[in-house]
Amino acid sequence: MDITAPPATGVRLPWAGLPATVRHAVEDMLGAPVTGAVTQHGGFSPGVASRLTLAGGRRAFVKAVSADTNADSPGMHRREAANTAALPPGTPAPRLLGTYDDGTWVVLAFEDIEGRQPQVPWRADELHRVLEAVASLSERLTPCPPGARPVAAAMATMFGGWQRLVDAGAADGPAAGRLDLWALRHLTALAEIASGWPEPASGDTLAHCDLRADNMLLTRDRVVFVDWPHARSAAPWFDLVMMLPSVAAQGGPDPEELFTGHPSAAGADRAGVTAVLAAAAGYFLEGSLGPPVPGIPTLRAFQHAQGVAALRWLRKRLGPALP
Repeated sequence: MDITAPPATGVRLPWAGLPATVRHAVEDMLGAPVTGAVTQHGGFSPGVASRLTLAGGRRAFVKAVSADTNADSPGMHRREAANTAALPPGTPAPRLLGTYDDGTWVVLAFEDIEGRQPQVPWRADELHRVLEAVASLSERLTPCPPGARPVAAAMATMFGGWQRLVDAGAADGPAAGRLDLWALRHLTALAEIASGWPEPASGDTLAHCDLRADNMLLTRDRVVFVDWPHARSAAPWFDLVMMLPSVAAQGGPDPEELFTGHPSAAGADRAGVTAVLAAAAGYFLEGSLGPPVPGIPTLRAFQHAQGVAALRWLRKRLGPALP
């Protein structure tokens, strides 16, 4: 398949662009002065994303953002810190070294992982590694660690995209030119199918809920999953439904074949999976219609590509039931 998703890009601020008081506080937290910083450009989070070298040779990866860059990002960084700190030992995720939060700037410091993001378009060998790692992650995080918010509660608003489009009269409004004709013809039916998503999506697995190529690192011997602000308790296959549209949009193979052959999907109820997929497609496509997001210039186009891939997958699953 062709690549339809743009690169995941956030507007990066260099380490030196942080206020001096913030940089000094981070150095105090890490226990050594910073002697080198290399900005990392992949991923949607805005602000600072830098690999730091400390005096004495230790390394750390630091993310930092203020509400001036993006109003929602400080809250996401705070959730990421809490979620990462609660991950069970042995989870393939960077270890949180510390946080700094002065009410304006929020900084997270992690262990630095010697790895790289998967190549896009996806290579078959790397996708195989990732899918095996997703299965292992699902097993490792079942049962769900205490305190995780259920996905049905956390995403109730986000997964109502089709119904909001129906209520807004999208079929006859300005959004009509930006939505698939099949989807416009079946808006009400899609909203009805998607409305059944909460029960099948629920479960006792901690799902990352935002797996994409830019949220994972391939090391010599493992796959490490990064960026955990959205982690929720969910069905063991929920991460696959959320991830595979981005795989398809970045040159990967048919999501249906990947899903049905994956260990995490064993025993999944077909109608339940279809309902969750329908809700995810509505989430991506409705989100893509929103205004540009400060500091994250390619997000809307990426959401559109995910939504188109999810909708294509959904049509395949529905077949003649929704011609």
